[in-house]
Amino acid sequence: MPESTILFTPPVTTATVPSPGRGPATAPARQGSVFVTGQVCSREQRRGRYTPESLAHPGKMLPSIGRYLINTYTEIGEWVCDPMAGIFTTVVEAMHLGRHGIGVEYEARWAALAAGNIRLATAQGAAGTGEVVHGDSRHLPALIPPELHGRIALVITSPPYGPSTHGHVRTPGPRRGKVAKINHRYGGDAGNLAYRHHDELAEGFTQILTGCAAILRPGGHVAITARPYRRHGELVDIPGMVAAAGINAGLRLHEECAALASATNGSYPGHRSSNSATSAPPSPTATRNGSSSTKT
Repeated sequence: MPESTILFTPPVTTATVPSPGRGPATAPARQGSVFVTGQVCSREQRRGRYTPESLAHPGKMLPSIGRYLINTYTEIGEWVCDPMAGIFTTVVEAMHLGRHGIGVEYEARWAALAAGNIRLATAQGAAGTGEVVHGDSRHLPALIPPELHGRIALVITSPPYGPSTHGHVRTPGPRRGKVAKINHRYGGDAGNLAYRHHDELAEGFTQILTGCAAILRPGGHVAITARPYRRHGELVDIPGMVAAAGINAGLRLHEECAALASATNGSYPGHRSSNSATSAPPSPTATRNGSSSTKT
């Protein structure tokens, strides 16, 4: 199923200041509104780069999408954050690209496994650093060290969808039992936004994006990956919720892009996923065209 990519930027201002490390007219190199990020299957992208235990997470971001966004919107040495980090795909890819990453994870199990992924990246020679924070990202500014406030160049994340869309289906075969679904739950805590009603998810995600805006550096961006899904036969418009949450958080909707989650064959793309990107709230900074993409 396709995932939507939503971009937010600050409102246009008369005064512009270049972002750190970039010239006045410098814009990121982009592929266009469709990102070719699925040429290598997800299993091969993660092989040897993430611990086997961490791959049981139900909602992992495609690593190539994180890499594309980080390369497009940040410079070497800058900070990247994921407030709903899961197994810390965003942070691991940032480290391998020479950036520094910090992530927040609500579930203790995934935070512990994410720490293993960061240790693995360091052991493999990643030039950047990574930090794990265990907590509720609805209170993001209180969780991120004060010295990083105003220094986060890029936030990449994705809202949770709950067990209805994530996980793996196993078919034992004839006379071997029923079809089973595994690895489809984030955890057992009912307070996790993944298990809340859609309205509560929207409210919580707005709080998270408001916190993101508070920690971004001038000219920073937030990239959110999202897709609609069906629940009890009804379409749940997660991309629309993301767009509304960004606007309510004080960000400006700028552009929607799509990140392909499968390989293209000539002019025929396979399954694709899309994301959203947002930028810091109004400040005297340069506004750059951008695009966003897909999760952790």
